[in-house]
Amino acid sequence: MSRVFLVDDHPVFRYGLRGLIESHDDLEVCGEAESKREALTMISADPPDVVLVDISLKGVSGIELIKDLKIHHPDLPTLVLSMHDEDLYAERAIRAGANGYLMKHEAADNVVESILRVLKGELVMSRRLSETLLRRALQGKGGERPTSPLDVLSDRELEVFEHIGRGLGTREIAETLHISVKTVETHKANIKQKLDLRGATDLLRAAVSWVGQLD
Repeated sequence: MSRVFLVDDHPVFRYGLRGLIESHDDLEVCGEAESKREALTMISADPPDVVLVDISLKGVSGIELIKDLKIHHPDLPTLVLSMHDEDLYAERAIRAGANGYLMKHEAADNVVESILRVLKGELVMSRRLSETLLRRALQGKGGERPTSPLDVLSDRELEVFEHIGRGLGTREIAETLHISVKTVETHKANIKQKLDLRGATDLLRAAVSWVGQLD
């Protein structure tokens, strides 16, 4: 029986996910965590066979957890389950070391199959994402591929930028990402500097425009 560890800061979602996973005879949930620190401690003490990670965790992005797991447990596969559209974070998650990316609204139908595929060493992603990554790889063979201006942002800064574009205020972003208001303000300042934006109005306009291209 393969052991699955869940990392998500929503207890209700973890409860439902546990039920889906344990409906399969060959899978069991061996532990749960809602933050990066808690997850790393528990996984180091009793390593599972696969880890399911959400992008948005308390205090830090799930992508940072994936990076740390890749360093400390290089052979431990990870599968991302996220509410975020794959256009936002899937490529970043794969680059960080994730073995797959699955949208939460697809989890009910595909999570067990995706876990089994990851356990077999397969990379799980949508056909659209696979084609995008292949196209970029082929472009890279002929020279440096064009990059998005947002590539200069850290994973957490990109999360903040997205939330700004969706109309959330500083305090709302802090509550959503489980970080302090001061930390959000720091991320905003870094984003403005990296994207060469003059002030809050330019930042909001750029964020809204970018999110509009995604939706």
